[in-house]
Amino acid sequence: MQHDSTMVPDSENGGWLRLLPGFARPYAVLARFDRPIGWWLLYWPGLWGLALAGGLVSHWPLLFWLLIGAIAMRGAGCVYNDMVDVDIDRRVARTRNRPIASGRVSRRAAGAFAMALCCVGLIVLLQLPRLAQIIALASVLPVLAYPFMKRITWWPQAWLGIVFSWAALVGWAAVAEGTRWAAGLSLYAGSIFWVIGYDSIYALQDVEDDALAGVKSSARAMGRHIRKGVGACYLLALLFWVAAFWQVRPDPLALLTLLPIALHFCWQIVTLDAVDGANALHRFRANRFAGLLVALACATVGMSS
Repeated sequence: MQHDSTMVPDSENGGWLRLLPGFARPYAVLARFDRPIGWWLLYWPGLWGLALAGGLVSHWPLLFWLLIGAIAMRGAGCVYNDMVDVDIDRRVARTRNRPIASGRVSRRAAGAFAMALCCVGLIVLLQLPRLAQIIALASVLPVLAYPFMKRITWWPQAWLGIVFSWAALVGWAAVAEGTRWAAGLSLYAGSIFWVIGYDSIYALQDVEDDALAGVKSSARAMGRHIRKGVGACYLLALLFWVAAFWQVRPDPLALLTLLPIALHFCWQIVTLDAVDGANALHRFRANRFAGLLVALACATVGMSS
């Protein structure tokens, strides 16, 4: 079957993807391997949990296993999401050229690819302690439900926060083994609000198309109050992280480690342009650095507690 070249994303013909055989490129795009920002955002909360619980040194191999798991499971999640959303994707300019929506990858082939990625995830799962394994497996149902949230709620970003932050609980449990759960849960809650904030920024790119397609999002719900809404989410994230840090090390100096991320959040909000898609994408991508700042804070507090 022949396809119009305009249906092929630019990333397939550039970067490292051009080194892949032609038949493999649509699958790499399907799993968003050409867009590493997604697996970085999935990886950071797991590293936070590991670091804040004091396991950076004692459990260092998990740093690599959690990274592999983030890449594989983010890829599997993207494939599944595109299988569910194929009809919506065809009506949105930014997504209509995705491999399934454009017909370059069949649903059956996509399903097989998703299963292969899940097998990689299973290998990672077997490297975790038992409690962390159980918690990781409990994420399956929320992950499966996520693509349907945009059809039934104005806040699918909140559900994404629940899913994308789950690794914080896994990383915490891998080290803390069921103790000091108040700190682990506070870290998780903060991550949820962080995700709601940055994904609301991301959703600004699709506000007009989402309205035409009937897709709900927090960006549409916030409307002209998007800056205040994202600011409120980031503030709640910081407050929960303050609570988490205080429970690990009740020392005002420990809280100062969160100052860099607080300043970074302020920069995102002040410079956000709600009508400029390029600006929104740049501020969204800046959260890769935001995740690093939180990781450094968690490592500092966790290793000194």
